[in-house]
Amino acid sequence: MYKVFVNDIPIILSTEENIGKQYTAIPLKEVRLKKIIRKINNNELTYVNLFHKNPEKLERFLRKKLPVVEAAGGMVFNDDKEILFIHRNKKWDLPKGKIEKGETHEEAALREVIEETGVKDLEIVKYMETTYHIFRRNDKYKLKVTYWYEMHSNYNGPLIPEPSEGIKKVKWKNFEKSQKALQNSYENIKLLFPKEYLTTHPNDRITKV
Repeated sequence: MYKVFVNDIPIILSTEENIGKQYTAIPLKEVRLKKIIRKINNNELTYVNLFHKNPEKLERFLRKKLPVVEAAGGMVFNDDKEILFIHRNKKWDLPKGKIEKGETHEEAALREVIEETGVKDLEIVKYMETTYHIFRRNDKYKLKVTYWYEMHSNYNGPLIPEPSEGIKKVKWKNFEKSQKALQNSYENIKLLFPKEYLTTHPNDRITKV
């Protein structure tokens, strides 16, 4: 199953036709994706499930229908188990950015975290998850696919936000402050966090999925 976010509303892609009574279920072969996106943006559609029995066709469908921008980023922990957040566009986020030509996902994730936060002594612990969201640029819809990695750093020096990327703040946040930050974050970011970090479910519209 995939959750592809449009303005924090998830389009569900699954192998099951029935995932909840509130969902409009559409066979993948009948999907008009841009029409669905417009309806979500116009608040005409909230619960949608695009289904096909073959799971391999779900992501393939997305990549075929929309230009893809691949990115990578990190959830960085320090020795005190604090998490590194950035503040951009009036929301708390995790550092990430576009994968450059010739880079591996891991190399891009490390580079972007360092560039956006100024953190040093950074190492990848493990791959976490891939998230998907649809955005509009130059009047065209695009699919951003972001590969996330858990990272660790024992760096305790100054953190430096990257102003050219619109980043206003970089902060280490403990468990309590992370919970508060997630109340003003993005739904695809919340997918990366264990449930105990979320004071409420990231989207009560998908609790039955």
